[in-house]
Amino acid sequence: MGTLIKTFKNATIILLAVTAMLLFGRVTPSFPTDNLQIFHNARLINDPANDGDSFLVKAEGKSFILRLYFVDCPETSISSKSDARRVREQTRYFGLPKEERTIHFGNKAQFFVERILVKNFTVYTSFATAMGRSTKGRVYGFITTSDGNDLATLLVKNGLARAFGVGRKTPDGISKKEMIERLRDLESAAILRRIGVWSQSGPDRIAKLRARERSEGEELKQLQRQVKKDTSEQVILNLNTATSKELQSIKGIGPVIAERIIAGRPYKTVNELRKVKGIGAKRFEEFRAYFVVRK
Repeated sequence: MGTLIKTFKNATIILLAVTAMLLFGRVTPSFPTDNLQIFHNARLINDPANDGDSFLVKAEGKSFILRLYFVDCPETSISSKSDARRVREQTRYFGLPKEERTIHFGNKAQFFVERILVKNFTVYTSFATAMGRSTKGRVYGFITTSDGNDLATLLVKNGLARAFGVGRKTPDGISKKEMIERLRDLESAAILRRIGVWSQSGPDRIAKLRARERSEGEELKQLQRQVKKDTSEQVILNLNTATSKELQSIKGIGPVIAERIIAGRPYKTVNELRKVKGIGAKRFEEFRAYFVVRK
């Protein structure tokens, strides 16, 4: 009986100790994270490439560029054609009068993040590769601030980002679908409150600019489909086995040139087609895409 009482007392002491550590912050409770790795006491590192949704962090001796899941902040600069296209698309989405205002709010988002992450924070990441302009490479992840808030949520709530991009189940178990819906609700609320980027957005302008973006996007898709179709329909012939009739199916090749091509076999490379009489440099450039060399 005495042993049982002693065991009960020891268990009680351990339980009280764990409870005290949780209350005073000495132990950080973790949520189910699947394959996410958790990095406590992470720090924001100053870097020229930092912006509102992508920045250099250091945690437990590792440094990496983290790209937030679920959100897209306005760009902070235009240094390439792809940046220019992205800024134009963002300007249309947010309904801003001009691209300069997009850059302005991109910088505001960056300053917001620097202020929020002045204290150490927690990073959750599976190191999934995030495509982007950074030459150092980026990984997707979540950030929980020092006061327990999700950084992506704070950005949308304050009108400094839109619900957009890659997502997954969150560290605290919220499904991807539900998280997207929550962020969209917060985005709508920010629009109604006219805060952040939405303070200079125009309702009529949003409708007009987004319609233009969709129209241009559809034009690009149609062009891509047409190019894909044309490419798939393009005749590709083996220089060493194509018949005279098959060779003549290519514009610019008549019976005489076809027979000369056949007479020049076997070919080791398509470039040897230039040796055929009547096929100069210009004609060769027109024909080369239609041929391969196989044994």
